[in-house]
Amino acid sequence: MLKGLAGLGDMAKMMKAAQEVQGKMAEMQEQLARIVVVGEAGAGLVKARATAKGEITGLDIDPSILVPSEKEVVEDLIVAALRDAQSKATARSQQEMARLGEAMGLPADFKMPF
Repeated sequence: MLKGLAGLGDMAKMMKAAQEVQGKMAEMQEQLARIVVVGEAGAGLVKARATAKGEITGLDIDPSILVPSEKEVVEDLIVAALRDAQSKATARSQQEMARLGEAMGLPADFKMPF
């Protein structure tokens, strides 16, 4: 009569595991917000800081390039530095997600939802 209820224990285990994964993902998102990467352009004349979540947090421009006649060059360097920072943020995020997946025993090629 109670044979049909045997699967409930497995379901409870699955729900608990899902909650643990959800908690670890939340922790990872918080950690990614604290990791800072730096993108550069123009041999370091322009630097952009971003979190591993891809949020730009700062910009540093060497004053030597702030010449009115070089406005377009400076703009291009800023865009390049921002792209570099975002690219590095994406790579770092993927690296951290892979590390989390490995710690959870997931296959190396498993794609996390972020």
